[in-house]
Amino acid sequence: MTEMAILYDTSLCTNCKGCQVACKVWNNLPSPIGTNENKFSGSLQNPADLNGNTRLIQTFQERDAVRGQKPVDWIFNRRSCQHCTEAPCATVCPAGAITKDEDTGFVHVDDSKCVGCHYCEGVCPFDVPRYRTEGIRDYVNKCTGCPDRVAQGMDPACVSTCQPNALRFGPRDEMLELAQERLEILKGRGYEDAEIYGVNEMGGLHVISVLKYGREATGLPANPSAPATVGMTRVMKPITGVVTGLTVVGLAAMFALGVGYKRDKLVYNPETEDTVSLITGDVVKHGDAQDEKSIKEHILENHPFGIGKGGSDE
Repeated sequence: MTEMAILYDTSLCTNCKGCQVACKVWNNLPSPIGTNENKFSGSLQNPADLNGNTRLIQTFQERDAVRGQKPVDWIFNRRSCQHCTEAPCATVCPAGAITKDEDTGFVHVDDSKCVGCHYCEGVCPFDVPRYRTEGIRDYVNKCTGCPDRVAQGMDPACVSTCQPNALRFGPRDEMLELAQERLEILKGRGYEDAEIYGVNEMGGLHVISVLKYGREATGLPANPSAPATVGMTRVMKPITGVVTGLTVVGLAAMFALGVGYKRDKLVYNPETEDTVSLITGDVVKHGDAQDEKSIKEHILENHPFGIGKGGSDE
């Protein structure tokens, strides 16, 4: 399959939150419905941030207008997984719960494999992964790009519901071309800070954003990068694999060498005061009691019918 991408154009977005609702509905993600559970924060952004039951939110920011046509600039953004080409979350995941689809480029999640280590939270430059709690189990939850829909030739749920076409989905190179066209239009209208985000960041993102007011105003990191520990993980994983392989080989060799080997168990005969080999019957030592059980007791405890193991010796 062709490398794919979602295109998000902030200049077309009305921030209706249709994408946010569609994501919850398609992925069966609950929202709090109890009295006073949805507290007004003073902003149209709700919830305030991503959480274990919310993979996508539309953010609202405002500032004094930099162009004199209106008093306030409304700055919208789409906050969710950016689906990095160099995805640190997938690199550090010890259980293979987070993987990158090499065909589409999207970063998938298999929550059944998640061990709840939270490593992915610490390395994401966009602070995206969140965890759901069910009973005593924590597991990661983030945007997956709707691989179940894409496999059937459908758009991701968020894209399918966007009325003003602020969200588009298709081959990544085509989305980049559309982004460039939109950027030229915005520049022509005097939006000097407008830019495309995701072309090269983190090796190239699979969410390409046309930012009407630029990355700084939108709150996206200027130069996203993975922490140094991710590089160490890349080195250690192959080493760990080699060591694991050597361990398995070593254990197998020890097992092979041990086949047919029987330890010469020594027992004490109180009548003769001899220490003898239970296997050969040879006297090993005289007068040195190394075993509290007698020969008779050892023979009976190894009897095939279990005589001597809690039963009668008679």
